[in-house]
Amino acid sequence: MEFRHIPVLLEQTIENMKINPEGIYVDGTLGGAGHSFYIAKNLSEKGMLIGIDKDIEAINAAKQKLKEFKNIKYINDNHDNIKNILLSLGIKQVDGILLDLGVSSYQLDEYTRGFSYIQDAKLDMRMDKSQKITAEYVVNNYKEEELARILYEYGEEKFSRIIAKNICEFRKKEKIDTTMKLVNIIEKSIPWYGKKQGHPAKKTFQAIRIEVNNEIEPLYNTIVDSIDCLKSGGRICVITFHSLEDRAVKRAFINCEGKCTCPKDLPYCICNKEEKGKIITKKPILPTDEEITRNSRSKSAKLRVFEKR
Repeated sequence: MEFRHIPVLLEQTIENMKINPEGIYVDGTLGGAGHSFYIAKNLSEKGMLIGIDKDIEAINAAKQKLKEFKNIKYINDNHDNIKNILLSLGIKQVDGILLDLGVSSYQLDEYTRGFSYIQDAKLDMRMDKSQKITAEYVVNNYKEEELARILYEYGEEKFSRIIAKNICEFRKKEKIDTTMKLVNIIEKSIPWYGKKQGHPAKKTFQAIRIEVNNEIEPLYNTIVDSIDCLKSGGRICVITFHSLEDRAVKRAFINCEGKCTCPKDLPYCICNKEEKGKIITKKPILPTDEEITRNSRSKSAKLRVFEKR
């Protein structure tokens, strides 16, 4: 299956990156290289693009998509390690960073990866196939209370408790090792009035995917580290698809603006906030109605931009 990915908020992202043709840029979520192609297209031979992805299949597919460009370095790693990655390349600071936190169309549609709730496959959901924890491990080993919490926090699933309870009841008799076994449990757990908007398994699968790949917990620090890696005037563009992701990005941006949080009646600042730059997007940039019609997966996307001082 072709590793395809329709880049979300493409024009808005490229415009806000303010690409310097001779600059160094990082795509920390290379995926299907949809954004990377246009970043590379805006670079001269003196410029450089560093593409990072923890999915080796994404790296291999990106090499094919970007084969016309000779100034790209491919790194099979996690963007959470951006400081060490750049250090290993002998690069102190870069001109721009992109983090598109969405899952690629390939990963969602390639049923053998276990992300899809439409076709039956082994429960996996790992973006990095070398890691040990899988969706199968989560649903068969997590305690009921922990499962319910994950489904509620990461999936915003209103029926999280009953789904978690039924998962734990089912696994007493039989291991939950395929996507369809999990889908059937979810469908039986949700009442008819809860099935009116989209597939009933969508939120649960999203929550388990986030847990398996640890997508939320390190995000705040990743944003702060990325800002530290920017040159003066450099920008980071972050596209989120989930409220928890967006909150973490927003909080990191606000804290990196370094505005004093001391009570107004104090004669001088004691919070020692460090001003690292400014938020370019006071409100997130959203996809147009036309883009949502063209690509339904862009519906929940939000783009936030920060510029280094």
